[in-house]
Amino acid sequence: MSTELLHDLDEVLLMGPGPSMVPESVLKALATPTLGHLDPQFIELMDEIQSMLRDLFRAESGLCLPLSGTGSAGMEATFVNLIEPGDRVLILKNGVFGNRMEDVAGRLQAEVETLDYEWGTPVVPQDLREKLASSAPYKIVAMVHAETSTGVANPAEEVAEILRDNPALYLLDCVTSLGGMNVDVTEWGVDAAYSGTQKCLSCPPGLAPVFFSDKAVDALRSRQSKVPNWYLDVTMLLSYWSGEKRVYHHTAPINMLYGLYAALDLVLTEGLDASFARHRAAHRQLVNGLDAIDLQMLVEEKSRLPMLNAVVVPEGIDEAALRKRLRQEFLIEIGAGLGPLAGKIWRIGLMGHTANPENVDRVLEALEKSVSE
Repeated sequence: MSTELLHDLDEVLLMGPGPSMVPESVLKALATPTLGHLDPQFIELMDEIQSMLRDLFRAESGLCLPLSGTGSAGMEATFVNLIEPGDRVLILKNGVFGNRMEDVAGRLQAEVETLDYEWGTPVVPQDLREKLASSAPYKIVAMVHAETSTGVANPAEEVAEILRDNPALYLLDCVTSLGGMNVDVTEWGVDAAYSGTQKCLSCPPGLAPVFFSDKAVDALRSRQSKVPNWYLDVTMLLSYWSGEKRVYHHTAPINMLYGLYAALDLVLTEGLDASFARHRAAHRQLVNGLDAIDLQMLVEEKSRLPMLNAVVVPEGIDEAALRKRLRQEFLIEIGAGLGPLAGKIWRIGLMGHTANPENVDRVLEALEKSVSE
């Protein structure tokens, strides 16, 4: 068999909704010789990854570990471990990934209620306050922090304040936000959170960092029924990820964990605040450049994500044809709109290693040529 197809792959600038560009040091880590999944040196690496994830989530207590699966596995894991049939769940949703939360919780036979918002607009915290005051208690209140389908930053900290004295578990999707904007599970009182490696961590897709607070772990251990998903059962995974003697659960993706270790080292060496500032600077550069060529943003300034930018497609432009031209002529990938925004927006990612001035200049130049011709 020939590997010609691999050798012929284009080197594409990834500026869509993920994956992001992977730095050379992470690619080299992925090529490190494979150890066994119970090798003492690998177990040492596992422990260090957990410590690094605690720093990334700003978790002073609780459980952090990377699940073997993408961010969607992280979503499934947080819900499947915490929901039992009949549990009341409230989801604040304004995009694709809020809808997925609703779907996952419903499949687990939860009693799901939602607060729904127009795509491109943020969750309104006061609505949650009023909903909690007028409803029976919820087991979980869930929200997407950075809604990748629309470019909206939802008010995670304001929601946290409302839930501070509420018995509900606060579950937060951080797939696109982790590493690119502040996520503070301790200060905000988040009980369960999940992310993915392919966004602001600039590691290939395949792992899902998750966090469970002590309160969430207590809820998990007091379940009346078994976790219905064997592969994502955290009560079993704990025996592999902690303790003096590790118990085999599944064969971990060894080399992917090497890559995550290298990626986390890059983020933490740069410093979280410095990373956040770099993402904001790249976002401002992009918005200013888009304005100069008469391209408008979908989301109001105060609610925009720095790492995922929804750009309105002008009248008379074939959005799919433009994306195709960017890929073929300029070797740049940007994303399309989803759901009700399909055909109406482009999604430009400035995530992790992608968020730098040179990349912003390159996509702006390509857009200007493609829109004007």
